[in-house]
Amino acid sequence: MRDYFYSQLRRYIGLFVLGQNSVVEIDPTTPLLIGKFPQGKVTFRSRTQPAEPVNEFDERKVVKIEDVADTKPDYLVISGLIHYERDIQSMFAQARALCSPETRLVLTYYSSMWRPLATLASKFGLRRRVPESNWLAHEDVQNLLTLEDFELIRLDQKILIPFYIPLISGFVNRCLAPLPLLRTLCLLNIAIARPIGYAAPKAEPSVSIVVPARNEAGNIEDIVKRLPDMGPDDELIFIEGNSTDTTWNAIQEVQQRYGSERSILIAQQDGKGKGDAVRKGFSIATKDVLMILDADMTVPPEDLPKFYNAIKDGKGEFINGTRLVYPMEKEAMRFFNLLGNKFFALAFSFVLGQRYKDTLCGTKVISRSNYLKLQANRSYFGDFDPFGDFDLIFGAARMGLKIVEVPIGYRRDCVRPVPRPCAPPAGRP
Repeated sequence: MRDYFYSQLRRYIGLFVLGQNSVVEIDPTTPLLIGKFPQGKVTFRSRTQPAEPVNEFDERKVVKIEDVADTKPDYLVISGLIHYERDIQSMFAQARALCSPETRLVLTYYSSMWRPLATLASKFGLRRRVPESNWLAHEDVQNLLTLEDFELIRLDQKILIPFYIPLISGFVNRCLAPLPLLRTLCLLNIAIARPIGYAAPKAEPSVSIVVPARNEAGNIEDIVKRLPDMGPDDELIFIEGNSTDTTWNAIQEVQQRYGSERSILIAQQDGKGKGDAVRKGFSIATKDVLMILDADMTVPPEDLPKFYNAIKDGKGEFINGTRLVYPMEKEAMRFFNLLGNKFFALAFSFVLGQRYKDTLCGTKVISRSNYLKLQANRSYFGDFDPFGDFDLIFGAARMGLKIVEVPIGYRRDCVRPVPRPCAPPAGRP
């Protein structure tokens, strides 16, 4: 039972912890978890009474806690300790001191509904006898995290059958456990949290705004004129993609005409699809924040500072636009497209464990440093997404990034056959 349970737990944690990530488990109760990861390390807050004898662990994997504080790992794991820790808040405070702003805390604990079964399993020798005095509700765990400057990013429920039954355990735990009603009965809770409360950097970041453009000749100059200043040294990147009109000529013209007023980079994509164009733009971007703006301006350029402020102020690490909060302009989205968007939003919320209102809004924002990490691990999901939306969403969720949605007023495609200004959003001069 124990080996099967920890093999499943390693698999779930392995969805977040990649081969190049550093990961340390605090006060491990067994070497069967992070001790089995090739890059995994373990540390003890006190060597006087560890949960298991230190000699149970590979000496090469045991590090001093002061060394953990110096290296600031990508992931800290606290597995099951809240059930018998006398002062959980102090434990979280000690963990917080080991974190950098990019560190993620992985916390595992059991559902209180399983308390009677856990007691019976210990009594009959199916699991170790441990003094599990604490059985906390999700709200209690979240509150304790908040008190020590952690923000809960996601909470997953896993494992309906914690022991191995050929064919049955795998099917139930993989296919049935995630279902909305059954997941409330799962044994294991896995929480991902990020540290917050760091002093904001003094210098405001600059932005690379990537505009994929195909057959949008009439909007190119309007984008340049209407794009507001955000960071101190922003750059605008047009990526033209296989247009049949004069879009490429329009892009070249605005670079010549406005290049002295703002930094404008231009390129033509090598492949096809918006996703390929976005990746091309991100590859030549040089600023701290990466932002996507659709060339049809269905999301008004004047709304981009909302996205910029959200990431600059630390409200989120991946900022996603949502068109499904405010009433949208008439004929801005076809009925069946609306249904499709709602379906994808529900499906992604279910699969990724984070709420999404709109997955297909073209405007998305991520820091360049996080995008480079996402890019390095793109092979996990494969190059399957011609639009680029799912690629970024899956990657951000797997990295445990804080995802925030910014509502926008969605408009009809305002493309013009010849360059002339689109009407600005209502209420703007």
